[in-house]
This record gives sequence, C-alpha cells and structure tokens, in this order.
Amino acid sequence: MPRRPLIAPSLLSADFARLGEEAQRVADADWLHFDVMDAHFVPNLTFGLPVMQAVQAVSPVPLDCHLMIEAPERWAPGYAEAGARNVTVHAEACTGDPRALARDLRAAGSLAGLALKPGTDLDPYLDVLRGFDTLLVMTVEPGFGGQSFIAGTLPKVRRARELTDTGHLTLLVEVDGGINAETIEQAAEAGADVFVAGSAVYGADDPARAIAALRATATAAQPG
Repeated sequence: MPRRPLIAPSLLSADFARLGEEAQRVADADWLHFDVMDAHFVPNLTFGLPVMQAVQAVSPVPLDCHLMIEAPERWAPGYAEAGARNVTVHAEACTGDPRALARDLRAAGSLAGLALKPGTDLDPYLDVLRGFDTLLVMTVEPGFGGQSFIAGTLPKVRRARELTDTGHLTLLVEVDGGINAETIEQAAEAGADVFVAGSAVYGADDPARAIAALRATATAAQPG
C-alpha cells in the first residue's frame, strides 16, 4: 500500500514580513518546515526560538524544525518544548552522542531527526539512527534556499529506504533542497517520505494547488 507523502513547505521561501499569513497559506500541507541558521554552522542567519514560538502559535500545521546550528545539544530541546512536531539536528554539528539528544527531544514531546549534508555518508550513522524518528537527507548544501537539486544524494535515500523497509531502521526519510515538480518524482522513486519544498510552493500562484500536485506526483512515483 502506498505511503502518504508528507509535503513540508519551507518558510525560508516565504515573505519574512508576513510569516503568520504565510503559514496560513499552506494549511493544506502536512508540516511547515522552519529553518534555523546561526551563521556559524552555515554561512547564513535566519530564525530563532522566539520567531518559532510566534509561528507555532498561528500555524495550521505542525512545525518541522531544522536546526543548522552549532551546539544543538544546548538549543534543540527548547524547540521541542515549544511544540515542534519534529526537531532535526545535524550529525556534523553534534559534539556528544546524538542518541542522548534524541532521547531529550522525545522526552520534550517531539520527534527526533538527524540531518546529513550531501557529502556525509549514511553508513557511519546507522547505529545512531536507531534512536531517531526521521532522517533528513540534504539534497543541497545547507545554508541557502533556491539551490539546485543534487541527484548524487539519491543513493543515500535509497539505502535508508531499504533499511527501513527491512526493519533495520524505523524512520521517515526526508529530503530538503531543490524539490520541485520534477525532482520530487526522483526523490519519491528513491523512497523518500517527507518532501521539503520552498519556492515550488511559496512561488506558486496557488500554494494549495502546488501542494496537491507535489503530493500526487510523489504518490505516483513511489516504488512498488
């Protein structure tokens, strides 16, 4: 039976002066992707916890918080406590055991996600991922929206899908970066469950129609 694709529009592509209204425009989505950047782990600065709390208060869909920050052990639990559905940290940024952070996130009420940059191999984190709920495979280099999809990341998605289907991992496989009407088909065929889409949704005249079209394309492209 096909899995229901989850579409997560990215606020990084929204109008920053109207974030509350922009959240309402994607009420047909499954999650609302919220990128936190600290200008240290990545060369850009975006939102923080106070803005997340303000958006959380008005968002019609759950927040999917992607923390591109140093010292995620210090900051990530606050996003879970504020009500995020999923809080994702980068494997490359964790200084301690990521599994301990995953336990803290779950205890605070959210799902726990681990993100991997395009150049980061999956296999060294297989044991770690047993403690997580989501795996975010970055399909662009983290830090800026509007980049082109890196097809070379898809083998990582396929490997994660195989491990999930065979019961070695229990994860939602998420992709983020360059997702549009064309690339979502490739990512879904590789086995992704959650699709972060920025300009493909917020740049559309009708975001609801764009979300429905992305979901339909992903459903049709699922393997098996």
